[in-house]
Amino acid sequence: MIEAQRQSGYDNAKKDLVVVKDMVKHFPIRGGLLQRVQAYVKAVDGVSFTIKQGETLGLVGESGCGKTTVGRTLLRLTPPTSGQVLFEGRDIFTLQGKALKDIRKDMQIVFQDPYSSLDPRMPVGESIMEGLVVHGIGSPEERWEKVIHLLRMVNLEDFHAKRYPHEFSGGQRQRIGIARALALEPKFIVADEPVSALDVSVQAQVLNILMDLQDQLALTYLFVAHNLSVVEHISTRVAVMYLGKMVELADRHEIFAHPLHPYTRALMSAIPIADPRKAGSRARIILEGDVPSPINPPQGCHFHPRCSYAIKGLCDQEEPVLKDYGSGHLVACWLVDRDAA
Repeated sequence: MIEAQRQSGYDNAKKDLVVVKDMVKHFPIRGGLLQRVQAYVKAVDGVSFTIKQGETLGLVGESGCGKTTVGRTLLRLTPPTSGQVLFEGRDIFTLQGKALKDIRKDMQIVFQDPYSSLDPRMPVGESIMEGLVVHGIGSPEERWEKVIHLLRMVNLEDFHAKRYPHEFSGGQRQRIGIARALALEPKFIVADEPVSALDVSVQAQVLNILMDLQDQLALTYLFVAHNLSVVEHISTRVAVMYLGKMVELADRHEIFAHPLHPYTRALMSAIPIADPRKAGSRARIILEGDVPSPINPPQGCHFHPRCSYAIKGLCDQEEPVLKDYGSGHLVACWLVDRDAA
């Protein structure tokens, strides 16, 4: 079912599982004798999107654009500055105490670095079991049976439960991270660049496990990555971020075939071509200049200092809003807006 949806694209009949409204996360910069706040790093600056039940939303962009912060803030691992995140209609930014603890069972994360996210002094079976203990689920025997079942689901052996993180390869550790995220039977998982540190062959194994689990368990993913080939393979829709802002969002077939934002086009042009004979068939777009500082982002469109299509007096003065230009293809760009008019 999920694979059929992935092939056919975005399914409007599915209900919204996660709704993000104007999410903002600013990190204070302190200095001086009294450590007063002197400025803010605007890591996420007003991001809005929805994730349908059972789909995978790929979130891409350059390093430092705010992708990981979106995922961590969405789960309240990082406290938000403002905005809303509705999970099944409940605003998780307003939940406290037991209500927040209960909803965490439905929202889990797979971290980018599996080694640093596992306790090196704890056997991996106990790490997987930890969430069950915290939430008081099952007896010790039932928890251990659950651990063995989860290890088998990610293609590991029963005896691995008694081994320590340093005894595993990177790909095995990431599969342990996936098993731990599944322990509480969540509905939604943030996968924060789960394959970026792995070899290509191991990447394929982990991606296939994630897709199979999504099919079996009706999971919903926010898949954060910078490898566009991986995102194209696993995602239902793709969202593109630049300097804390969402600049484009569309069905994965649509966005890879017809990218509209100049930044998205530049990202697509950087995807390596496997066949050297076709290497010259696609023009490489080289972006001029450096990424502006998130402490003091440019006025107007954040991308305009590096955009060769920037309209003087408009792009450098007014910030474009994310608009639908047909079939759920959302773009924040004055150039696209002018062409559509």
